[in-house]
Amino acid sequence: MKGSIKQTRMELLNTKQRLALASKGHKILKQKRDALVLEFFGIVKKAANLRGQVDAQVKKANRSLAIATASHGEDFMQVAALSAKRVPEVEVSTKNIMGVRIPVIKGVSIQRSLTDRGYSIAGSSAKFDEAVADFEEAVNLIIKLAETESALRRLLKEIEKTNRRVNALEFNIQPEMKEIIRTIGMHLTMLESEQFVALKTMKRKLQKQAEVNEK
Repeated sequence: MKGSIKQTRMELLNTKQRLALASKGHKILKQKRDALVLEFFGIVKKAANLRGQVDAQVKKANRSLAIATASHGEDFMQVAALSAKRVPEVEVSTKNIMGVRIPVIKGVSIQRSLTDRGYSIAGSSAKFDEAVADFEEAVNLIIKLAETESALRRLLKEIEKTNRRVNALEFNIQPEMKEIIRTIGMHLTMLESEQFVALKTMKRKLQKQAEVNEK
């Protein structure tokens, strides 16, 4: 790259301006990366807590299911499961965190009332209702966990991309610009020295010529 650079004062000024811009961009990107890392670790704690809640709730729901099945029988459980009127759904939107689009997942009709569940209240028991409620809570927690883990993946991807840019500026672009500035500076200094020596030589020659003319 050095061979294609014009070693002029204008090029020196332009490179210094580009270096100043690169330094500013490097600082901004580092701040963004650090903010994303803080956000990432904050969500990691939330995700770890949610995983524990999901594991505990799923175990609780399975115990409730086993008790309800023992009380009502498998045929009743299957018929009741198929009688659901409103199937749980999810709504997905996004929010912006430091320029990163993070998914926001919201459960719809997850925790339903007794009348919305579809099965006959008369033919069921509190044990069956408890099993349904436990599974609804498990699904609700799973949706929240899916949102946090999706956010973690997006943030991690953006952190890696930002970090590559920071490293490129810090270890490649800025050092290269500094080397160009040093090279052009040395070249201009050498030219100035050569011009100074040439002027001194010319001055001595003119002085000698003047002395010869006087004689």
